[in-house]
Amino acid sequence: MTSNQTNKSHKDLVRVQDLVKHFPVRAGVFKRIVAWVQAVDGVSFTIREGETLGLVGESGCGKSTVGRTILHLLEPTSGTVEFDGVNIFDLQKKEMKPLRRDMQIIFQDPYASLNPRRPISDSIMAGLNIHKIGTPDERVDRVMDTLHKVGLEDYYAHRYPHEFSGGQRQRIGIARAIALRPKFIVCDEPVSALDVSIQSQVLNLLQDLQEEFGLTYLFIAHNLSVVEHISDRVAVMYLGKIVELAPRQELFNNPLHPYTQALMSAIPIPKPNLNRKRLILEGEVPSPLNPPEGCRFHPRCPAVMAQCSVEEPKLLEDRPDHWVACFR
Repeated sequence: MTSNQTNKSHKDLVRVQDLVKHFPVRAGVFKRIVAWVQAVDGVSFTIREGETLGLVGESGCGKSTVGRTILHLLEPTSGTVEFDGVNIFDLQKKEMKPLRRDMQIIFQDPYASLNPRRPISDSIMAGLNIHKIGTPDERVDRVMDTLHKVGLEDYYAHRYPHEFSGGQRQRIGIARAIALRPKFIVCDEPVSALDVSIQSQVLNLLQDLQEEFGLTYLFIAHNLSVVEHISDRVAVMYLGKIVELAPRQELFNNPLHPYTQALMSAIPIPKPNLNRKRLILEGEVPSPLNPPEGCRFHPRCPAVMAQCSVEEPKLLEDRPDHWVACFR
């Protein structure tokens, strides 16, 4: 258990209900819509104030789309997202601007998200300028203080992104996210591009900042070991749907969905002599252009039943705070 887990609030800061995001596929001279990519298809969950909700799944399952749609960086197809009791999809652009201070994102590729032509101090200060926080001198002080909080020195402020290592650039991305002192941060695979030794430093930094500022995280990743280290609860996604949601230890000790069980069996164990039965999934992940009828996992499921191919299982609470979408 992390040091800040004992201080979690029971208040829901973020409430996602039936979130859908489909992307059009256009073809022909007139670019007519010929199909839809069902990236996110009816996702519901809550994130409690002060906690870290891990969101895991294979590449292409819709994790990052969920995170960006929650922040209204993408326009939803349908559904609602309430932030601190306000449905952000009902807000106009001007009404949304004040909420941007409280909702930030850390991108997977920090180099692509930083302006290569501007020193990093400009990138960190951009949000302070947009929201007119403090005087110019106070903004400079805030930038320097934020750099210190992520483990960087004052003289780094005038350097350009290409002068930093990958781990340092990710610290700059974190500094930019916390400069406005937000309540909620979407961490979109923030350590997947880093060396293993640097990953642990960045994860510990995120936990320290969470404790200091009372942050709430949606932590998106495909590495279950990373998710186990940082998350309080974990949601497992497959092909645009959440198939299981539970507290971290409950999920890792007692996974109920066959897909979650397969993911758990693939986690490396640092004991060469320990033999563990691997659950190998057959076939490929179906295309979100044409997902299977019924349960989307049924073509690859080792425990498939006749019902699975014709009826979609609902995400139901099997035991206290442990939700699963499976007929078994």
